[in-house]
Amino acid sequence: MIRYHLKELIAEKEFQTGKRLSLKEIADATGIHLSTLSRIANQKAPNTTIGNLEKICNFLNCKIQDLVEFLPDE
Repeated sequence: MIRYHLKELIAEKEFQTGKRLSLKEIADATGIHLSTLSRIANQKAPNTTIGNLEKICNFLNCKIQDLVEFLPDE
């Protein structure tokens, strides 16, 4: 299973900058559709593109392993 840490990374960026950051702001800045970001944030986007992940990482200034975690099936 793939687990995304988008909400956690957004919270970290908000803490660092001292201001709220909405998915709409990220969508506008990255060109990723708002519904795609929402699905990633809510763990419902198992097949998002590497390009989208790269855009998110560039925007949040993080590494892909900070954003995506692989959890083996039990």
